[in-house]
Amino acid sequence: MFESTRRRVLQGLGLGGTAAVAGCSSEVQTETETISRTPKASRQAKQVVDQVAADPTDIPAPIDRDEPTTHEVELEAKEVRAEIEDGVTFNFMTFDGQIPGPMIRVRQGDRVEFTLKNAPENNMPHNVDMHAIYGTGGGSVATTAAPGEENAEVFTARYPGAYIYHCAVPNLDYHISAGMFGMILVEPKEGLPEVDREFYFGQHEVYTDSKQGSEGHHGFDMKRMAQEDPTYVLLNGEKFGYAAANHGPLEAKQGERVRVFFVDGGPNLSSNFHPIGNVWSDAYRDGALASAPEKFVQTMKVPPGSCMVGEMDTPVPERIKLVDHALSRVVRKGALAEIDVTGTENPETFDPSPDKPASADEEGPLY
Repeated sequence: MFESTRRRVLQGLGLGGTAAVAGCSSEVQTETETISRTPKASRQAKQVVDQVAADPTDIPAPIDRDEPTTHEVELEAKEVRAEIEDGVTFNFMTFDGQIPGPMIRVRQGDRVEFTLKNAPENNMPHNVDMHAIYGTGGGSVATTAAPGEENAEVFTARYPGAYIYHCAVPNLDYHISAGMFGMILVEPKEGLPEVDREFYFGQHEVYTDSKQGSEGHHGFDMKRMAQEDPTYVLLNGEKFGYAAANHGPLEAKQGERVRVFFVDGGPNLSSNFHPIGNVWSDAYRDGALASAPEKFVQTMKVPPGSCMVGEMDTPVPERIKLVDHALSRVVRKGALAEIDVTGTENPETFDPSPDKPASADEEGPLY
């Protein structure tokens, strides 16, 4: 069986020699991967799209069942051109055309029949390494597919938690930086505590060959990536993607319990994930849902290739700013999303105007 799988990955990568260990050895290069090492070449994404920034509210509903089931899950690798900010285009690599890739939500003990399709117009092979899988390369060897092909695997989600999935072909750091990562959520058998609202974000850094904000098309800069000096640090694939000045702000109501799912694709930088004006009332470090949550955490360190799950209370109206608290990544490089909490002032918790009489029905300001 292993030899059969080995032949599959060799065929998917177009190789006749030794397969890369876990699908990520830089010693093994294909023709298409050679192109990826020279991104200033004439190669361009054939598909142009309006937006790669995933809607943080477009996620599967919480699981409400007591027995395991079987899911059919399919992702399609898509190489697309889109704006990284106004007037600046970039060739992204994505799952289903969005960053982060779609959240996969299952229950501990569920069986997953997973298929990766590689769109025929793509230039490169792709695969999926899921950190929720017992198996070689997290399934990356089994799922490697050349453009126009597909491969499948079946696995059981044995352990609970929030886990990253990502592309793991040679030059995997380039593929992840360009957008190929997402989250698979394996809920514990007893489920998650009920909340009023959920959001889903992914952070990654992008290394381009032009100065940030310079209009036109930016290519990928491998040297800059090796130096870990990103042009952009993004939430959901776009500079200030879900801030008020762009596709945001997102919305919540005063008194709601809000859960945030967060995945750090990297490929190199840890995130210091902080909700300005709030706190993680319950936080699961590294997405470890089988552990008791940490309480009232101001900033959660999330390594590249890991996740966190955090919950917030909303006792006052405000604008919550979700940031990487390495703040130059926010101000200079774009890592910002915003949530507006609407409601009435609660001066016992926070009084923004102590010298001004407050009406009981007055709408509070948004910060």
